[in-house]
Amino acid sequence: MKRKYILFFMAGIVSIPFWLWGAWLLTPKKKMVLAIIDKTESIKKGRQHMGLTWVLNNEKYTKTHRKLYDVSTDYFGFYPKGKSEFKIRGLERFSSLQLDQLSEDCDVAYYADTYGVYNSDLEEQNNSINKGTGIIYGGMTQHDIDFLQKIKSKKKLIISEYNILESPTSPAIRKQFENTFGLTSSGWTCRYFDSFDPSENKDLPSWIINNYKVRHGGDWPFKEAGLAFVNSTGEIVILEDLVHLNNPLPNISVTPSERNSFHVPDNVKFPFWFDIVIPDTSINKVAATFNIGLNEKGTDELNKHNIPLSIPAIIMHDKSDYQFYYFAGSFCSTNTLSISSSRFKWISAFKRFLYNEDDTLESTSFFWKFYRPLIETILNNYYKKMPSHLGK
Repeated sequence: MKRKYILFFMAGIVSIPFWLWGAWLLTPKKKMVLAIIDKTESIKKGRQHMGLTWVLNNEKYTKTHRKLYDVSTDYFGFYPKGKSEFKIRGLERFSSLQLDQLSEDCDVAYYADTYGVYNSDLEEQNNSINKGTGIIYGGMTQHDIDFLQKIKSKKKLIISEYNILESPTSPAIRKQFENTFGLTSSGWTCRYFDSFDPSENKDLPSWIINNYKVRHGGDWPFKEAGLAFVNSTGEIVILEDLVHLNNPLPNISVTPSERNSFHVPDNVKFPFWFDIVIPDTSINKVAATFNIGLNEKGTDELNKHNIPLSIPAIIMHDKSDYQFYYFAGSFCSTNTLSISSSRFKWISAFKRFLYNEDDTLESTSFFWKFYRPLIETILNNYYKKMPSHLGK
């Protein structure tokens, strides 16, 4: 009898994926047309917009009444074909009339990444001293601005992520984006490193060390974990654990009202690149900020370099005139699961088994705890208000 119960239990465990897949198949499809822009896809796996496509498929959002989103083809931007072969299928090939038609056809514009692709990316030589040299394709263009302004005028949803405001976007294009959406780039970006000792941390970019040495007499005195602040001028500011920081690992803190609305935790770690943007609070609302654990010496260091102490992580404008969200980090690239796993309903019930949060630099916990509920809530709320859903 005991053996029988064990067999039933084992059979139940084995059948779980089939039940989850079956439940997903029975979930009704919801048509929502997204224009996804990703100019930084240097490999074929769709990493830079994987998180977004995963959520779209898991929620059964479709690009037509039948077809789900394909992470490898359903975006505008850079299409790698091989080690040195590629195609560019961005908005730059569209006429003004075509952009207007696209803005009419789509429901959402999502700018996942505009950093671009460089010669070193295709050659797998990413340790260049001169960050950003040898660009093949990238940065916002006038076509992007025109498209975004058309989407905004039609009161549709716009979501953009780091680093849409930074290099290689030109100052003139950046200024148009800033004026259109009520925010300003400070020129600073930041990232956590678990060690500033180059002999221990092989992932520490050499250009950070070299740029710092150029301005500090060839000296690089840092060994501990900490934060590297990088200015568009090339200036580097280092905040080190126990010297400038009480806790070197950045966390995203969400305001109480948005925490409840987005169904996200109070705090979540974010050890990746983010930019420092100054919002016009008469237009936009700061829904979340980066907490970087400054002590008095760290505060003095940022003040000395005119780096803002309050760093927004999410800036939003959710009103009747238009809807706009800016994520100051690369949020949708944090999913490391295959796109096939999106075809299991309620898979989030098993999320704790899918990552090891003790690993400081892992990204999957951010996807499950923060990005997935955040973007799911934004899209679901928007879908309920769409004229096509309401039958208008």
